[in-house]
Amino acid sequence: MKPEGHPTLNNVCFVDVSTGHKHITKSTMKSQRKETIDGVECYLVLRDVTSDSHPAYTGEKRLVDTAGRVEKFTNKFKRGAKK
Repeated sequence: MKPEGHPTLNNVCFVDVSTGHKHITKSTMKSQRKETIDGVECYLVLRDVTSDSHPAYTGEKRLVDTAGRVEKFTNKFKRGAKK
């Protein structure tokens, strides 16, 4: 097999920014930031939501403020409305 045809696996640390949970794995992803964890240098990839903080996995319900979004949508897609 050609070595240039396959991506390289890197040590990557995915960090959940809302909980601070770190998950170390191998991935083809890279980032500008690196961190040494347990003597291993890893690329640091920040994530907003992971299985550690997602409501579907944690079972908690979150209230999302949608005020104004519905009105904006209906105003944008009004059909046959007279002004």
